[in-house]
Amino acid sequence: MNYKTIIVLLVSFLLIGCSIQGKSAGQPEPTTGSMPEKPKSGLAEKSVPKGFNSPFSFKYPEDGVKGIYVTGPTVSVSRFNELLELVEKTELNSMVIDIKDDFGLLQYQPEKGSPFEEIGGPYIKDPGKLLKTLEEKEIYPIARVVVFKDNHLASQRPDLSFTENGKVWKNGRGESFVNPFMKEVWEYNVAIAKEAAKMGFKDIQFDYVRFPEGFETRDSSLKYSQGHYSKVEKDNVQKRVDAVTDFVAYAKKELEPYNVDVSVDIFGYAATLPEAPGIGQNFSKISANVDAISSMIYPSHWTSYWGIKKPDLQPYEIIKEYAKHENKVLDALENRPVSRPWIQDFTASYLGAGNYKKYGKAEVEAQIRALNENGIDEFLLWNAANRYTKGVDYTPLTP
Repeated sequence: MNYKTIIVLLVSFLLIGCSIQGKSAGQPEPTTGSMPEKPKSGLAEKSVPKGFNSPFSFKYPEDGVKGIYVTGPTVSVSRFNELLELVEKTELNSMVIDIKDDFGLLQYQPEKGSPFEEIGGPYIKDPGKLLKTLEEKEIYPIARVVVFKDNHLASQRPDLSFTENGKVWKNGRGESFVNPFMKEVWEYNVAIAKEAAKMGFKDIQFDYVRFPEGFETRDSSLKYSQGHYSKVEKDNVQKRVDAVTDFVAYAKKELEPYNVDVSVDIFGYAATLPEAPGIGQNFSKISANVDAISSMIYPSHWTSYWGIKKPDLQPYEIIKEYAKHENKVLDALENRPVSRPWIQDFTASYLGAGNYKKYGKAEVEAQIRALNENGIDEFLLWNAANRYTKGVDYTPLTP
């Protein structure tokens, strides 16, 4: 088995695990169509530009972001009050809330006449009221925007997606992606991000900033446009890396007038590779263009790595090794972003007997301790059902 094959298998395993949990070149020319204060972590305060004033006042958490993931449907039910109480009564201080979900749909209903009215959803009934509540409770709001995984846009605009035999291509889980080479797709997603910024969110977190998994085995069989990148004299792997990196740089620049930070979710494996050959993620290049980088480093999503044969059974050890490696990569950058990893607060029973353990207080605290010991004081807890372990001590921990 050669090196490239090993890399592809590692990345593919990671991507499958994420789905089970329920998770450069110059700028390309625009296409012609139109679409229906924290010095410690390096996030400098930005002055509000002329013409834009946020409707709310949120301060960056003094001790760094320590947050939980919240879906749109969860916001709409009474259990959301339990999550508010969890954050209020612990060292947690932030919420990552879905604005555009994994299917390409908004979690709120835009105003009538909005270009995004068609993809509006019923869950966040009053975004202003939600943000006012978070402001009163001093909970830092982060808007999650899923970018290139988008069943809706792909079905409506096959020319912005990948097709096979005249139909929009779907992966084995029935998911469709839109094409990162297309500037029109960039503009569409950044326009949604701007709406979230106008609502009052202080951080826009982009997820699925990548090509479909295993794309290196499909790029010759699927039909799609490379847009401006077709003129770039590089191989397809480097073109994909350029497209993903350029999108992040474009989004960062476009959002600057809105006084928000930009963060990106990225696979933990990406930090250990020169670049992921199929999906177009280069950890260093993406990190150089964001305020915070959120690696998904769930112990369950690693194969045998750093001499740890069953990582899910050893959350402290695998997170410690990752953190040491990530620090070396980020320290080499001229503009080092904040490290804000996603950690595991779920049980990965899908790994099979002997390969997983039930995750609770000890396992969550072990991950936090491993980060803290390596100088990483920010983290986000992932549980697709938004059910988080009770009784966890989220303060910096020592052995």
